[in-house]
Amino acid sequence: MATPKFIAPSTSFYAELKRRTNAYFEQEGSHPTGNYKLYIKAAVLLSSLVLLYVHLVFFTPPILLALLECVLIGGVTAAIGFNIMHDGGHGSFSRKKWVNELAGLTLNVLGANIHMWTTKHNIIHHTYTNIDGVDDDLDAKPFLRLCENQEHLKLHKYQHYYFWGAYAMLYIYWIFFTDYVKYFTQKVGDIPIKKMTTKDHFSFWGFKVMHFILFVVVPIYTVGFLPWLVGFLVYGMFTGLVLSIVFQLAHTVEHAHFPIPTESTNRIEDEWALHQLKTTANFATKNKVVSWLTGGLNFQIEHHLFPRISHVHYPAISKIIKEACAEFGVTYHEYPKTRTAIMSHISHLKQLALQPVLVQR
Repeated sequence: MATPKFIAPSTSFYAELKRRTNAYFEQEGSHPTGNYKLYIKAAVLLSSLVLLYVHLVFFTPPILLALLECVLIGGVTAAIGFNIMHDGGHGSFSRKKWVNELAGLTLNVLGANIHMWTTKHNIIHHTYTNIDGVDDDLDAKPFLRLCENQEHLKLHKYQHYYFWGAYAMLYIYWIFFTDYVKYFTQKVGDIPIKKMTTKDHFSFWGFKVMHFILFVVVPIYTVGFLPWLVGFLVYGMFTGLVLSIVFQLAHTVEHAHFPIPTESTNRIEDEWALHQLKTTANFATKNKVVSWLTGGLNFQIEHHLFPRISHVHYPAISKIIKEACAEFGVTYHEYPKTRTAIMSHISHLKQLALQPVLVQR
């Protein structure tokens, strides 16, 4: 599918959002990138990962404690992705380019690849959010049907029950399969990946080998194959579940739109910023624990409108965006609690499970 275009209105809603947001940072005398709060959080998360890994692999705790620590290291892995890698990958972790690159490389250490992620997430997902056939985040076939114009299969009748298992396998599937598919095809779906340099190739294979040694070879050597297998599955499945749930609550819920480009012109009949507001939802933005752990990805609207602003600023700029939406008559989708967003996601899956008819929203 060719990438669609967005309309360019004479009076841009996005231009007004940028003007107000820039005025906020000028008034506050602060920079849109991360600050000391983010750096302290990064240090806490990275230290936690190292300590948990060392204790699990080299000190072999009792089985129940070991399983608990596998769950914890899975949660920390997801949190590093949300807080450090994600901001670094968008260039919002620091003012310094090399620091952002270093933050982004935490993804490589944890088994995936920042080069593939940049194309899949920064370029495709952030531009063509919820457009089936372009946004790779909607491609969960054949296991899940995530929007109305996707094929309906018999197994989808039960997807609102078994989706937990599918989400739990995301991380393992990602680091051991989909990264390699993207590498060898040099595509995300039908869209070519930015040409890899020699450095990119060495980085891909070097970190893949390093991850395999750290998370497969060394643990098997120290604790044995079966304990490693159980521990790795618990760790990987919890990581996948957390990653999937957080990202799905942002876009595949009842009130999110899944626009279909016009057949004749391949256009989306909205400007880009309005498209982002229609396809994105926030959740639990008053919950500081959720905000801290998810790296502000519960403020998904703010992130999609301003991906180069660090998540530490989202609570402040969300007020600006809400006010502008109210003035311009634009709907701002938000769920007050995490559980209400999860229930909305389940309802969305159930609706798609029971409705095979293709419908354009």
